[in-house]
Amino acid sequence: MPIQRMFIANRGEIAVRIIHAAQAMGVHTIQAYSEADADMLAVRLADESVCIGPAQAAQSYLNVDAVVAAAKAAKADAVHPGYGFLAENAGFVRALTAAGITFVGPSADTIDRMGDKVAARQAAQSAGVPVVPGSKGRLETTDEAVKVASEVGYPVMIKAAAGGGGKGIRIAQNEDELRKMAPQAQAEAAASFGDGGLYLERAIQSPRHIEVQIMGDGKDAVHYFERECSMQRRRQKVWEEAGAACLDEETRKHLCDTAVSLAKAVNYVGAGTLEYLYDGVTKEFFFIEMNTRIQVEHPVTEMLTGTDLVQEMIHVCGGGKLRQQQSDITRSGHAIEVRLNAEDPLMQFMPFPGQVTGLTVPEGKGIRFDHFLYEGYQIPPFYDSLLGKLIVHAPDRAAAIDLMVTALEGLEIEGVKTTKPLHLALANDAAVRADDFHTQWLEPWLAAGNLTSTR
Repeated sequence: MPIQRMFIANRGEIAVRIIHAAQAMGVHTIQAYSEADADMLAVRLADESVCIGPAQAAQSYLNVDAVVAAAKAAKADAVHPGYGFLAENAGFVRALTAAGITFVGPSADTIDRMGDKVAARQAAQSAGVPVVPGSKGRLETTDEAVKVASEVGYPVMIKAAAGGGGKGIRIAQNEDELRKMAPQAQAEAAASFGDGGLYLERAIQSPRHIEVQIMGDGKDAVHYFERECSMQRRRQKVWEEAGAACLDEETRKHLCDTAVSLAKAVNYVGAGTLEYLYDGVTKEFFFIEMNTRIQVEHPVTEMLTGTDLVQEMIHVCGGGKLRQQQSDITRSGHAIEVRLNAEDPLMQFMPFPGQVTGLTVPEGKGIRFDHFLYEGYQIPPFYDSLLGKLIVHAPDRAAAIDLMVTALEGLEIEGVKTTKPLHLALANDAAVRADDFHTQWLEPWLAAGNLTSTR
């Protein structure tokens, strides 16, 4: 039965994005908010809104009992989690299921399987998807990690079995470093995710981060091509593109086909992303993990393919079948997204919450700004610093970068510092324009002083 009353258990720009998509489908929207978010734009746009607790996320957006109780009281028949917070929490999905409420995402069992990186690697290998050589299962001790490293060869990457966002990741060049870093990674993983399990894999030098957008209805699955997300600072993406100009057509097809194979193998429902490392020299790609939710960077795929991915996931999670066959999905031009954060990039990216005293949003063909701002809005200091995402689409990559410069110059968020100067500097950098960068490129570029107040 199609979703009729949807509870949005998130905040910020993604809450606004979900409201727009749902209302366009005729779905009644109910926005959750914390006491610190009573004035946010999503509350103003939703058909209803419900306070779910204090400002601290642990007592509101991460409080399973409070969110489920609020959704039930609001007579919601579905909950959209957005990204972050409870989006990949299998316990939350089981609590909703017990309350008779649909989760707009995959099943709890799928989240358990694909959210655990070790289990996801095993599922990928079973589906014939290449993975980076590494441990066969979870590692609980340093001695186990040293034994695996001697087999796959140094350098090795140590990762948390649970969670994401770069938490728990270390790169060890030799056994001495591994013995020092493994306990640190284990402690960080336990503190961040409540699970100190690790796994280990060979570190690919200067790789690209390529990911594939998929959508499934439980029986069938399709892909919406790939995204290039190598521009990262502290393993956080700052600039994303669709497609990946570094891929040839043969590699692109193989990559996307493997993603669909894995999605079908786990009977996937909803939107998901499979992430890969790509070696541009050997043209090898390796599966690293799956994110069982809508991604921050989904708009570049929407601009490339002309598909509203949020509406599609609402449709299939409401019991609908995929509305597009693979042959219906085509790519056109090139899209780029940059993340505008309330941070001062000239002061080591210091957080800069404050009041938006003026807002000028660029307009024009191929320009889109997903955000939750308005003049007078007081940005609360309790949450992620993401203010919005500026997205452009043009016939080719060079034209898209030029359009990004125009769009950035037309965007004014007054009253707070933002990462706009970083993106302008990147858009004017010769290496970026030549598509000559990788996942370890940005931090040395920053350390070399390429971002200054005069740029």
